[in-house]
Amino acid sequence: MYDIRTRRRALALVAQGRSLNSVSIETSISRAALRSWQIRVTPKESQGAACPRCCDEPGPPPDPVAYAYLLGLYLGDGCISEHRRGVAYLRIACANAWPGLISACEAAVRAVRPRNSVFRVHAQGYVSVTASSKHWTCLFPQHGAGPKHARRIILEDWQQDIVDAYPWEFVRGLIHSDGCRVTNWTTRLVAGERKRYEYPRYFFTNKSDDIRRLYTDTLDALGVAWTYTRADTVSVARKASVGLMDAHVGAKY
Repeated sequence: MYDIRTRRRALALVAQGRSLNSVSIETSISRAALRSWQIRVTPKESQGAACPRCCDEPGPPPDPVAYAYLLGLYLGDGCISEHRRGVAYLRIACANAWPGLISACEAAVRAVRPRNSVFRVHAQGYVSVTASSKHWTCLFPQHGAGPKHARRIILEDWQQDIVDAYPWEFVRGLIHSDGCRVTNWTTRLVAGERKRYEYPRYFFTNKSDDIRRLYTDTLDALGVAWTYTRADTVSVARKASVGLMDAHVGAKY
């Protein structure tokens, strides 16, 4: 048996981005135990960290800017699973290729629930930024059984108000989860000579009609031109619109 201080020290090492194997070697704690603690060792929520949605007069989260970004991440690559005693786990899957995105996701989770612990659960090729709270289902009422594209995804009025107030943060979260910035190319005849021409564009791919509509409605409000390239993929390719996206979203990092 390990005391709570030992567990937290080991988890702090994992949170630095180190592998479970290296932490196991240093601490003589099995990888299985470390993996279990990443999910199960969390402090009890302070009564002072009341849920803004459960108050007598429900209000927005304490950091609506971070929430708008986290909402985009959740709708793309997030899930909520409910466990015993009413505790729910929020998990946002982030590819290892984008360490800056992983850090930004963790910072957003901490800003929305500042008194809850956040852990990075490492898997093959990705990290799940994970946090437990009794109130994730209050803050993300879109949770439910099955994949998101198999059920309706509709924002509540208070969520839409946040998206309207911070639309670029919402778009950035969606792009960072299910989108990308790429450089396409084509060829043109210039003075009789065929030359290569490159141009950037943004793609957003999601199977949910509702989530794609939330994305395109927000782009419309921001004056960003978009088109469909496939049934589930939205493209932003016009130069002025790509310039707006670059200024406010940018490539993953």
